[in-house]
Amino acid sequence: MNEYLKNLNRIEFVVTWACTGRCRHCSEGEHTLGGEPIDGDAAVRAIYEVCEHYQIESLMTFGGEPLLYPEIVCQIHKAAKKMNIQRRDLITNGFFSRDEKRIQEVVDMLAESGVGNVALSVDAFHQERIPLEPVRYFAECVQKTDMMLRTSPAWLVSKEDDNSYNVKTREILQIFTQMGIETAPGNVIFPSGNAVKYLGEYFDETKEYVSPYEEDPKDVRTISFSPNGDVLNGNIGKNSIMDVIAAYSAD
Repeated sequence: MNEYLKNLNRIEFVVTWACTGRCRHCSEGEHTLGGEPIDGDAAVRAIYEVCEHYQIESLMTFGGEPLLYPEIVCQIHKAAKKMNIQRRDLITNGFFSRDEKRIQEVVDMLAESGVGNVALSVDAFHQERIPLEPVRYFAECVQKTDMMLRTSPAWLVSKEDDNSYNVKTREILQIFTQMGIETAPGNVIFPSGNAVKYLGEYFDETKEYVSPYEEDPKDVRTISFSPNGDVLNGNIGKNSIMDVIAAYSAD
């Protein structure tokens, strides 16, 4: 076992960089990396192999907008359920179709596949680009399942700050609160990608910002797969995940 990954307990998949939002706060910028999804079969093999050697406690799928490829999302979560990964999360902006029949179909697929928690990204930034009504309908469909649904907003400066974006976010969240949907803490926007380009005035140039998603390279608890199969310093399209893990070095 690689000493740097002895505490590995979480797997994440960026299903695709394609997105229906292209929001001004997005840390990934304009999503110019392309919209091809991860290879579902390769992702499933990686889950099986990792779970044979590690006690994985949680798995997450996100993007981009992962529900542009719901079949792959479900393929991943079915494998996670089969391997007894207890926490299985999905982050989505809820906008992948305007067709109510298709929205219901996808929600049914997600519930059947074993998705446990749905984090719905709604706030002033997402709703600049994303229509609210299909997102509300998606939320209504999820509420009828056993999946846990919470809104997960992005806050600018801090949750308490009263800038115009946060004020608008609170108004949008109230719509979902009235539907009986709880609001998760969400996250404070990190100065990266589009956030620097479009919201630079809100960041303190004298302050050193630390990404909340940054891993200790010498104590990797989470491995995150990119849509092209990149993970750690390798690629599951070229080598098995256990070979990638074995070859990983923090030096």
